[in-house]
Amino acid sequence: MGAGFRLVCLAVLITAAGRPPTPTLAPARPPPTLRTGDLVFQASTSSRSALIRKASGSPYSHVGIVEVAGDGVFVIEAIEPVSRTPWARWRARGVGAKVLVLRDRGATPAALADVVREARKAVGTPYDARYRWDDERLYCSELVVKAWARGLGVSPGVQQPVRDLALTPAELALARAKGINPDQHLVTPGSLATDPRFEVVHSDF
Repeated sequence: MGAGFRLVCLAVLITAAGRPPTPTLAPARPPPTLRTGDLVFQASTSSRSALIRKASGSPYSHVGIVEVAGDGVFVIEAIEPVSRTPWARWRARGVGAKVLVLRDRGATPAALADVVREARKAVGTPYDARYRWDDERLYCSELVVKAWARGLGVSPGVQQPVRDLALTPAELALARAKGINPDQHLVTPGSLATDPRFEVVHSDF
């Protein structure tokens, strides 16, 4: 081996030794493995999202129920109207595409299939912007609670008066002007997210 070749090799080694090490990139968070009956939460980009999160003290403003079916993975959600939305489209609608996935700790797959069937009965129902507890119109967490109550016989989350939320007097007055009674009870997505019957299986938050 010639002296010239050895000098070239030595120069390459010295140069390489002086370089900073190539950073090791953290692996991307894998997409969640979803099951029928999972609850999925996001911070939506709707005009009401920021106020819902502030009022409930939660990073989540919207919730839906997963259905894994032969024709794909869907989220049954109370928007205008109640819809069966493809999972990828639903996730992309959230701020930063972040999602929290919760799973009922004790319910069997058969029981959760009953929950989803109850939720699907509501598809086409108009959205309830006044958050009233009737079946003529539905809001997102109301749909979840009623699906669990009718499919599984339990009512997750906590109903609380509107006036007990973190709203200023001006915000309460605006709610009243929009037809929302401060004394009426509702269930927020944040209340469902902290219900102990559910366990976290995935979170981007």
